[in-house]
Amino acid sequence: MGNRRHAPLAPVVLDQVFMPKIESSLFDLSYFDTLSGLDTPIHRLDPRVKVVTTMLFIVAVMSFDKYETSGLVPFVLYPVALLAVGNLPLGYLLSKVLLAAPFVFFVGIFNPFFDRAILVHLGPVGISGGWISFASILIRFILTVSAALLLVASTGIHGVCQALDKLGFPRSFTVQLLFLYRYLFVLVDEASRMTRARALRSFGTRGTGLQVVGHMIGQLLLRTLDRAQRIHAAMLCRGFDGEIRQFRPLKIRSGDILFAVGWLAAFLFMRIYDVPQWLGKLATGLVP
Repeated sequence: MGNRRHAPLAPVVLDQVFMPKIESSLFDLSYFDTLSGLDTPIHRLDPRVKVVTTMLFIVAVMSFDKYETSGLVPFVLYPVALLAVGNLPLGYLLSKVLLAAPFVFFVGIFNPFFDRAILVHLGPVGISGGWISFASILIRFILTVSAALLLVASTGIHGVCQALDKLGFPRSFTVQLLFLYRYLFVLVDEASRMTRARALRSFGTRGTGLQVVGHMIGQLLLRTLDRAQRIHAAMLCRGFDGEIRQFRPLKIRSGDILFAVGWLAAFLFMRIYDVPQWLGKLATGLVP
């Protein structure tokens, strides 16, 4: 018993932990296609209008000073309105935002160590500029990522790519973005089949070394190239010419214009005026 050799942990973790999580995350990602098929006023808007409005929202949010926090709060109105009118699930979208939150957290958490100048006093407690900028980064992240997720959930990746193509983005970029989303599932399915086949042919510690994993990655690359050639040939046989098409033609209506102009005016107002400060003065009677 004391001389028993332990199997390598890295391939076991790859098989039992990471691969199931990757598969479940990707299949869960396809839920966005289901959400984009809903019939609500937000879903019926022209994709180009939603893309432009979301871009303007992100530009407005990112244009604030690095120490700004209160001025960002009113911008929560935009994702909340899309969430409510579009009848989109809050819990699902929030889980996707939290999925990427650790990356932003570990980037911004170093700010308090480099920016120690005290900018705000809350009674006897002084708050440094590093903590304020860290809070500002988190707020910007939540606002921009939630707006992007709501755009995809209410439009679909196909509609977003078509809107980008019509807005003048390079066609090579929009087509590659669409194919990246569509065939990512094919790649993961191929990798999962290879991992399952190796697990069925492994006995004890045999076939679980890192050298085998390296061979599998190379084999996956070869299979990917072969699958890509077959897919490209099939697309050419079906008359694909690089243009993204939809069954429903894009057409901007009066409601689309009203949506874009209304939110643009709201973004400009919230960017120019500090709404929380103005409301605070109004509540304390400093503003007639």
